[in-house]
Amino acid sequence: MSAARPTLQVTKLAKWFGSVVALSDVSFDVGPGVTALLGPNGAGKSTLFRILCGLANPSQGTVRIFGEDPRANPAIARRIGIAPQQERLFERQTIVEFVTLAAILHRLPDPAAAAARAIETVEMDPADKRPLSAYSKGMRQRVKLAQALVHDPELLVLDEPLEGLDPRQRLRAIELFGRLGQEGRTVVVSSHVLDEVERFGSRILVIAQGRLVAEGPFSAIRDLMDDRPRHLRVGTDRPPALAAGLLSSEVANGAHVKDGWIEVETSDAPAFRRRVAGVARDCDARLLEVIALDEDLESVFAYLVGGR
Repeated sequence: MSAARPTLQVTKLAKWFGSVVALSDVSFDVGPGVTALLGPNGAGKSTLFRILCGLANPSQGTVRIFGEDPRANPAIARRIGIAPQQERLFERQTIVEFVTLAAILHRLPDPAAAAARAIETVEMDPADKRPLSAYSKGMRQRVKLAQALVHDPELLVLDEPLEGLDPRQRLRAIELFGRLGQEGRTVVVSSHVLDEVERFGSRILVIAQGRLVAEGPFSAIRDLMDDRPRHLRVGTDRPPALAAGLLSSEVANGAHVKDGWIEVETSDAPAFRRRVAGVARDCDARLLEVIALDEDLESVFAYLVGGR
């Protein structure tokens, strides 16, 4: 592979199922390191990953991995490690049997040794004799990650790999992704959780409603999201007085008094949070609560695609 060529090249990609459009005009390049694909559930992330790995044909557009079409050259699959979101494990097998089978399918010279290394990399025990059916959701996620790593791939495509992990396991998995990226591998990780993506410290691709709506470093994406107008619920014992004070102090663009609380719109949420207590004090009002009404990812993506 040429040093100047991205690992992944996606050009005007589209996928539809009858009248349902899953992806529309998606284009991006990805090189070595960790890249996060961020989007709400149903945004098209899994469909995109299936096409990237050569498991499905695009309806339109092209995908190139290491400069080649993965559907036209099946040998490319040996350079890709896949951990799908869906669970399709052989329930009666042990972890070492399952990961060894993956090593055999990749025609590795010593499947057992490769499986043991991969299992230890995800901090599990190759000697565990329990069937996979006895494993928790988090353990099963790590089993899928081990089989994705067993053949030492150059490209890793990981679909929601942190789902079901406990906080410690999430931290360790994120550290592992970072190490793999630093080794020169290309790691593409999907998530619908903004705080998870922030920990990757990586380039972000934001997908919503089947379209790529933003891309860049996390700091730039976060700034873009923070620039949108915010709606907050402010609880107080004097709603009219506090609403007037917030408007006159110019920390709120709009304020609507409701049943014992105020719905506030602000274009600078951090500044609002810093100053709202002082405004309440000046108005002789008790500040009971400040709750964001539109912090969920769906509202963020609606804003990014022009739905607000």
